[in-house]
Amino acid sequence: MSLLRLIYLALAIAGTVLPMRHYLDWLSANGWSLGGMIDAWFVNAATTGMVWDLMIAAIALIVWALAETWVRRNWIALLALPATICVGVSCGLPLYLFLRSGRVS
Repeated sequence: MSLLRLIYLALAIAGTVLPMRHYLDWLSANGWSLGGMIDAWFVNAATTGMVWDLMIAAIALIVWALAETWVRRNWIALLALPATICVGVSCGLPLYLFLRSGRVS
């Protein structure tokens, strides 16, 4: 495995662990309500701006991954889509790059 692929994999792991730690801390302190977490995302202008920034980036990543996977037929790369939706771009993008940079059979 190349150094670049190892970096992508390390970033995907960090992009999962770091955000999920904070999500789980918040959920355990404030109740396991997804609606409550979404409300917290829009509590002020700074967080609202960040949410929109990340949502647009996630949509762009999903569209790109779908389009490129369709052409390359690298179906395993689609695992990045649920990672993006469930964790975020910090996990989905490096995971997609890791899966995309492997050999296509």
